[in-house]
Amino acid sequence: MGKCYLGIDLGGTSAKLGVVDESGALLHQREEPTLSDEGAEDGLLRMASSLRRLTREVGIPWDAVAGLGLGLPGFLDIPRGRIIRLTNIPWEDVPVKEYLEQELQIPVAIDNDANAAALGEAWSGAGAGRSDLILVTLGTGVGGGLVTGGRLVRGVNGMAGEIGHIRVEERGALCGCGQRGCVETISSATGMTRLVREAVLSGGETILAKKAQSGSLEARGIFEAAELGDPIALKVIDAATDALARVMAVLSVVTNPEVFIIGGGISKAGEGLFAPLRQAYAKHALPQALENVQIVPAQLGNDAGMIGAAGLTAKREKMSYNII
Repeated sequence: MGKCYLGIDLGGTSAKLGVVDESGALLHQREEPTLSDEGAEDGLLRMASSLRRLTREVGIPWDAVAGLGLGLPGFLDIPRGRIIRLTNIPWEDVPVKEYLEQELQIPVAIDNDANAAALGEAWSGAGAGRSDLILVTLGTGVGGGLVTGGRLVRGVNGMAGEIGHIRVEERGALCGCGQRGCVETISSATGMTRLVREAVLSGGETILAKKAQSGSLEARGIFEAAELGDPIALKVIDAATDALARVMAVLSVVTNPEVFIIGGGISKAGEGLFAPLRQAYAKHALPQALENVQIVPAQLGNDAGMIGAAGLTAKREKMSYNII
């Protein structure tokens, strides 16, 4: 049997744990609740136990496990393998790498969850075989990850790839990061539903009015309304895709990717999202940046972060995070 790698994608409500082979194929997985009130040490101990059980279930001996990676949401000291502070989970100043290496006796690496997802798509998803790509995740917020020259890009303090916090409006809506006018305030699910609510309050006519007023509106409903020709829904989608395309046009002359991979819940809208996004990108990007550049949906779905987390040790073992 060849080597295999373990990955954990830790979220505010659940943790996804998986076993991945040397090609980046997912062999087995399980999902567990994130019991954030149990404390970091107890939580990590529980996940370590679950990982051992996971490998037994798939019949993999522990000595075939070559490493563990964790994709974590928050502020990290990646070289030292420490959590500084997580978002939505009250864990602070946690030496994850040290603790789990002692507990499991295998190499451990950590990274931002969006970087892990980008690594997953680059390893065995929509970016497989590509040396330059950008992952954009569209969900409650806007996230991203960059791969340039076959290497995952983090920057000096891990902020590389924070695509959602590129400003596109000087006096726009307040973002959770404290700035105004970030693309996240327009192109995320939260941003799109906000734009519909504002249109309704301004007297705009839309079949989404009742849901917007009750607070039950979701991004999926906006795309469904657009298919029926709803003018407000169409206007909001145009605004969201135009703002995102402007950011992508800027990124295209910074890293010049071969492909933009679009993931997250909003990407499930299919051509309702991708058609206007490609049109807007063609409008804003330099002609040279349009050549041979694709805009495609992510392939790994919610498994990208888990597979990419496993890749943190798989790829480090090879060419220091080189993807190809």
